[in-house]
Amino acid sequence: MVELLGLLAYAELVSFFRLTSDAELAPSLGDKAELAGIAATEYEHYTRLRDHLVWLGADPEAAMEPFVVPLDTWHEQTQPQGWVESLVKAYVGDGIAGDFYRHLAQVSDTDTQELVHGVLAETGRADFVVRRVRAAIDEDPALAGRLALWARRLVGEALSQAQRVAMERPALARLVSGISESGTGEAGDLAAVGRVFARITDAHTARIEALGLGT
Repeated sequence: MVELLGLLAYAELVSFFRLTSDAELAPSLGDKAELAGIAATEYEHYTRLRDHLVWLGADPEAAMEPFVVPLDTWHEQTQPQGWVESLVKAYVGDGIAGDFYRHLAQVSDTDTQELVHGVLAETGRADFVVRRVRAAIDEDPALAGRLALWARRLVGEALSQAQRVAMERPALARLVSGISESGTGEAGDLAAVGRVFARITDAHTARIEALGLGT
């Protein structure tokens, strides 16, 4: 549970930094304010996770540390080129991550489930991003193809880093696969993890269609 909460806490903290930076790319004051508000919500989520880790007797910084490299690597490898790409990343990339965290929560204790689902609750980001991306495509239809490729790249990089985390953190791999401490072992765990990632990839299609990008 500490590893799961540490992973999610660092993800929320990085999301706060990224959305704050993305707000600088926004074309209008209204858009800047909208993203700033979403970023503030992400930071509030981080503080809830941090405080819960402290309540559990864990050191939040130590709990987050193992996930700094994989999450920072994903962000470094998926630097958006402009405002619209940053919106697609916020929507698609974070959606994939949210699916992953929700799956972990399903096989966690009740308190952890409630905390994770509360942190991942809708922040208004989806509606905002869909409106802005669809408007950009209406203005320049040629964007659709480029953004569809960008979305696929985001998913590929996200799953690559998620697999890396699962391989490096056996306890999380067991949690992902729903296998207990007396489960089938590493090979079985990783096979089950692969099936979970396949289901997460399938859910990606709905997000792409909501953005008007096709598949």
